[in-house]
Amino acid sequence: MSVGPTTRRRQLGADLRRLRELTGLTLEEAGARVGISKATLSRYETKEGSVKWPTVDALCRQYGASGEERSALVELAKGARIQGWWRSLADSIPDSMNLMLTLEDEVVREDHYACMYIPGLLQTRAYAEAVHRASEVQCPEHEVQQMVDIRMKRQELLDREKPPHMWCVIDEAAIRRLVGGREVMQQQLKHLLTMSERPHISLQVLPFARGAHAAAVGSFAVLRGQTPELDVVYVDLIGGGLFMEKPQELKRYRLAFEYLSAQALDFDSSTALVHRINQEMT
Repeated sequence: MSVGPTTRRRQLGADLRRLRELTGLTLEEAGARVGISKATLSRYETKEGSVKWPTVDALCRQYGASGEERSALVELAKGARIQGWWRSLADSIPDSMNLMLTLEDEVVREDHYACMYIPGLLQTRAYAEAVHRASEVQCPEHEVQQMVDIRMKRQELLDREKPPHMWCVIDEAAIRRLVGGREVMQQQLKHLLTMSERPHISLQVLPFARGAHAAAVGSFAVLRGQTPELDVVYVDLIGGGLFMEKPQELKRYRLAFEYLSAQALDFDSSTALVHRINQEMT
């Protein structure tokens, strides 16, 4: 899995904070030693905004980092400037989608709970069009097509030589909901079954019969980085989405996904249910 710019930036912030805390220096003390303000150093550590690699180098020296670690962090600072393929579209897509594309380009695993629709990475084009038309009722058709184009481009993530592992727990409601009509839904379920045969895609269905569960509030995804501190939770909201990365938030959603997976059908029973529901639509 390649390390993208956002992962580099977030890893850099986490490492700078760890090194400073090991020295026992406050933000104000550490910043004064390299000629930057407390606010600037705080921004460096909170993984947001641009960084200057000479400042990172100076901080590492103040923190007593080894030459190897200092070189690695300077490279992270330099690499954080690299942009992804979607940046040319940034002015025409929602901020939440822009961030999702950035994070998703760098994850090693995605845990999805879907209660309304099939997860976007597993949607057919016709299904995705129907979802967007229903969600954005006042959106012009050319904008619908643009968003669907981006969703289809996102799916190339799963075709990489080393794709992230995608684990999906899909509520039975999302499997049965006739999005786009019977024919569109049949093709969508066939596609879902085909994708579930890939070794890096795990599919479970949470059946109605299991009753109340750990995520009755709505769909979410845990985007997992190369280390736990780089994980991010994405929660679906009307008109966009919410990203969360505080430790207590991550713990809550990781635990919720574990419970959902435990309540859901096993892999073989899940695909059997999807196949049976698809046959019922003929």
